[in-house]
This record gives sequence, C-alpha cells and structure tokens, in this order.
Amino acid sequence: MSNSARHIGVMVSGAAASGKKLEVRAPFDQSVIGTLDCVGLDGVEQAFNTARALFQNKDGWLPKWKRVEILERASALALERKEKYALEAATEGGKPFKDSLVEVVRAADGLKSCAEELRTQSGSEIPMGITQSSANRLAFTTHEPIGIVVALSAFNHPFNLIVHQVGPAVAAGCPVIVKPASDTPLSCVNVVELLYEAGLPREWVQLVIPADRAVSSRLASHPDVAFLSFIGSPGVGWKLRSDLPPGARCALEHGGCAPVVVEDADIDYVLPVLVKGGFYHAGQVCVSVQRVYVTGEEAAKELANRIAAAASALKVGDPRDADTDVGPLIRHKETDRVDEWVKEAVGGGAELICGGKKLSPALYEPTVLLNPPDSCRVTKEEIFGPVVCVYSSKSIEESCTRANSVPFAFQAAVCTQNIDKAMQAFRLLNASAVMVNDTTAFRVDWMPFAGLRHSGHGVGGIKYTLEDMQVQKMMVLRSKEL
Repeated sequence: MSNSARHIGVMVSGAAASGKKLEVRAPFDQSVIGTLDCVGLDGVEQAFNTARALFQNKDGWLPKWKRVEILERASALALERKEKYALEAATEGGKPFKDSLVEVVRAADGLKSCAEELRTQSGSEIPMGITQSSANRLAFTTHEPIGIVVALSAFNHPFNLIVHQVGPAVAAGCPVIVKPASDTPLSCVNVVELLYEAGLPREWVQLVIPADRAVSSRLASHPDVAFLSFIGSPGVGWKLRSDLPPGARCALEHGGCAPVVVEDADIDYVLPVLVKGGFYHAGQVCVSVQRVYVTGEEAAKELANRIAAAASALKVGDPRDADTDVGPLIRHKETDRVDEWVKEAVGGGAELICGGKKLSPALYEPTVLLNPPDSCRVTKEEIFGPVVCVYSSKSIEESCTRANSVPFAFQAAVCTQNIDKAMQAFRLLNASAVMVNDTTAFRVDWMPFAGLRHSGHGVGGIKYTLEDMQVQKMMVLRSKEL
C-alpha cells in the first residue's frame, strides 16, 4: 500500500470494526489507494438502532430550513474541491478525469436541486363541503419523511450516484444508511464527510462497509427499512426487493442495452453524441449507446465506419491523465468478459469494423461491430463495455421491432430529420424516454429516469426520489365555522 493511501475507520455511530478491511485498488494499475474498516451484523444492527431512535424522536427532526442550509453548503463545498474529488473518483472508478470533473460539478448541482425542491414543494387542498357528509370540514396535505432509507450504490458514477440517493433522503428528513460499491467507496466517503462538514449531524447519514454478503443482505431485509434505493444488476435488485419488510418502498435502477434507430439522419450532427454515448466511461453506463439500427445496408455500413473512425481516434489509457478519453474497465474479469462477447459475435458472423482486443488487463480497445447475430450476447444483454453494435434493417418499423426484442426497456433514441419518423419511433419503441437526435445516455437530474421491465422499478431523478422518500399526510379539520 502506498504512503498516500487513505484509511477510513468505521462510520457507523457506536459500532466497532469487525476486524476485516476492504482494500480499494485503482482499476488502471491495481495500486492500493485506500482501506476501510468493515462492520459485521452487530454493526448493521447498531446503525439501525441509531437511525430508528432519530426517526422516532420527532422533536429532534431537522427542520426544513436547516436541511436547505446543509444541502446548499455541501453544494458549495463540492464545487470548491471539484478537482480533488474528481481525481479520486477517476483513480478509484476509472472514469477519465475530465468526465469525473463533470460528474462532481453535476453532483454539486444535484445537492442544490435537493434544496430547491424543498423550497418549492407544497401540499394540496382536498375538496370538502361538496357533499352533506363533508360539510364543515377543511382538508389539506403536507409531507413527512417515510422513515429509514437504505441506499445501495454502484461504481460507475461513484460521487454523483451517492448524491442521487443520499441527497433526497437528507432533503426529506430521513435517516439514511448507505453502502457504496466495494470498488468505489472513497467517493462515497467524500460525499458523506462533505455533508458532515456542511452541518449534518453524523447520525443522520451512516456509511456501512459490510464484512461479508450476509451483512450486505441484512441491510435490505432489516424490519426497520422504509425505503430501499438500489443501483446495480437486475438479479441482485429483484432479490433484494423480495427480501424487503412489509410496507417498504423501493426504487431499483438496473440497466439495459439501449437502442438507437436511424433513418434520414443528419449524420454529421448526431455522430459526436453517438460516439460519446457509446464510449463514455468505457461503456459502463446503464443507458450507453449499445445497439444502433440503421435503415439500409449501405447507410448502416457508412455509419459503422464513421463511428469506428471516431472511436479509433479516442485516447485510451490512465484515467488520471487530462487527455484520456476512455479509461479501464472496473475489474480485469470484466475486460475478459467483454473480449469473450466480442469474439463470440465475430465468430457468429459480425463484421469487426474496429477494436476487438484487450490493450492491457484493464483496457479494452473501443470496438464497433456490424450486424452481430440477434442471438449473441452483445445483442441480447448489456455489454457494459466500450462496444457499439450497428445493424442494418429494411425500415424504421423493423428497427423498432428489433430494438424491442430484449427484456430491457430504459432510454432509447431516434436519429432523423423527419418529424413523422421521430413521432413513429417514439410511439413504437419500448422505453421510458426517447431522445431525438441525441444519445440514449442523455440525462439531467431534474428529469424522470426510469427503467422498465427488467431494467428497474420506480422513477429516479431528484424530485421523484424525494417524493418516494416522503409520505403525504392529511389533516381534516372540522369546525362549525366552516
């Protein structure tokens, strides 16, 4: 372990370390960059005891003005330290520094958005006096925190995803227990410590590093869980949902193999966003551009060649370098898996336009495939790697039918200069959002973000997550003066 490696102690109030430590390694070169003390089942129980006591003591709830103050202060601090946080996120997660810097700035804006939602959120009046039985009554709703929030996060946006999950919980007034991805816990530590420094009492956000899988599972199955926020694979998400206690709500954000349909498009205009959407963070994004369906064989070949030319010009390397475009995959076994899937597709008849090989145990060359078989894994499953597949089709109807042939439905895109074709694709595509002349990976944090079918459950986005973490409480007032 290098002398600069961080060590993080237990961040659960009153809990002791289990004796195990989580070692954090940079995916690019496997250097040890940090260690964290783990907790066992007793540590999880202590976290819930602390959170339960906070929630049950309504006189001790943080007032709304205080929550606004904390979130705004945390946002300002994040911006002041954006380069520091971006470098650590790039080092532990592998996303290039320039993209990690954008992530941290976006996260700061997300914290600010949490505060702004509190400023504008309101209840509603429920009509009364419109029947004889409702006479002499006034009814209205307000918002209260739902209870203890458990947030289980992912590695691919290690700073911003924590803000997505923890920020709304703080805004709602919920005690939150957060478990980061084991590959990228240091960015989570940075966000939590940022909130502490901004004035949040430590007990309101507790960070858990589990000693083993049983400890992780207990976080979702504990009877005090009121809301589970999960970002990760479908198999794990659906299992955790089945383990939740009665009455608990959840939001599950899984992934998919995002489709783009192309017909009569301005290729010069859409090419940059398709390339960015396919190779950003080495394709390790749940809505990365993965499958591109193009009407016409020649048009498909031309687009594949143009994407390949742009992909081949991308710099692949150390994510800490300012000019790196594509960094490592998160683990070496993922590099091996992507290589296996690409070889399977080529063996099945796909044309390899560019890439198709490992550059190191951590790095995979940006790859473009033309017409992989519909039966191979790069077509049917989420690649989560720097691979874009282009397919020729006979019509936009065929493109949409093939795009819909997988069990995932998240974000999709249509590239066209024809408004009728855009509307047709919008109608036909199975998706929660359809982008026109844009990447499937477009997102701002105030819009809804929802996986359908195998891709998830519930709706993400600051506003929607905040509402999920609250209950609407109604007062009905009866008075002879009404």
